[in-house]
Amino acid sequence: MTTTSAATNPAPHPAPVSPAPARQASQRVSQSVFDGSHLRVVLLVDVYDGAQQQFLEAYEQLCNQVASVPGHVSDQLCQSIENPSQWLITSEWESAPPFLTWVNSEEHVEMVKPLHNCVSDTRSLRFHVVRETGGPAATAEPGERRLQTSPRIGDGVIRHAITFTVRPGTEEKVAKILSDYASPEPHVDDQTRLLRTSLFMHGNRVVRAIEVRGDLLAALRHVARQPEVRAVEEAINPYLEQDRDLDDPESARVFFTRAALPAVHHVSAGESGADVVRHALYYPARENKGLRLAELLAQQDERAADDPTSPVLRSTIFQRDDIVMRLIDVRGGIAIDPGTVLGLTDPARSAELTGLLDGNAFTADPDALRDGSAPRLLDLARMDLVTDRRAPDA
Repeated sequence: MTTTSAATNPAPHPAPVSPAPARQASQRVSQSVFDGSHLRVVLLVDVYDGAQQQFLEAYEQLCNQVASVPGHVSDQLCQSIENPSQWLITSEWESAPPFLTWVNSEEHVEMVKPLHNCVSDTRSLRFHVVRETGGPAATAEPGERRLQTSPRIGDGVIRHAITFTVRPGTEEKVAKILSDYASPEPHVDDQTRLLRTSLFMHGNRVVRAIEVRGDLLAALRHVARQPEVRAVEEAINPYLEQDRDLDDPESARVFFTRAALPAVHHVSAGESGADVVRHALYYPARENKGLRLAELLAQQDERAADDPTSPVLRSTIFQRDDIVMRLIDVRGGIAIDPGTVLGLTDPARSAELTGLLDGNAFTADPDALRDGSAPRLLDLARMDLVTDRRAPDA
């Protein structure tokens, strides 16, 4: 490929830029996958020396498979001009939800295995398209090329969670192990710091949510290397429903890939105070309904954020497959307004939302969804707190 300077070959007219949509996203929302705009995924890859051809063949096989995935638009594979061991894979998707459905699937776990035999490190970044110059924007009909409505206002915090199940009957033992350990060093490096770790259980399901300022991947690697954390992970191994060997990099990678519970929406409506308490709610969805359930919760949380009387100051929704978890910071007690705390603020949407829940997952009271009682549903959805730790000055 060759390039020509603008001075020797000037463009007669500037390339068209996609217009800014009129609707403005709520400035309270710092994170969401539900904007409906196109998604750009960037994967940075370090390939083992001498494995470039093997990597290229694995990519071509993966590319052929992903081409038929709903929502996929295109891919590019690029090799560094300075370091042939560095590669860049970019892909475009119609929106974030179909990408997340694919990347969190068992199909994807199996599909990428050949790549991991020839790469030493990867880093995945996901971006909504906000503005566009030339290319598809130049030929698209008005309204055809969906873009994020406006820049979102973040707080510099990355939120992530992992979830796994333990063998029934071992819940108390696991909860004790997970609560009795020394907190890891919060300082990761000059740019990255652990802020908070909140751990909850619902039956035999464990959810660990973390908040990080800086580089999430660096923070996860830092935590995994801490002796106190490694000891806890080894101690719960015998009780896990999914076997893993932390001394086997491939076994550990597959386990944590399957355990990842990404944050799909976050909204903040106020500052913390002495009376603000963190809670977690579990929303088991009917088969293939998890993403829609998370989207409805996100819509209701956005509306509630504009209500100064709402007891919910912050809400983060995590979703993978049919597992939906909502982490909330509540002022004045969780039972003060069960409907709002659950995210059931719009009667019309609430009927659809409860219809997406899998009542069979609430084994303690499988008929709870039939009578529409918010207090009854709140009792069933509420997760048990195991530990909630904040770094000093976080």
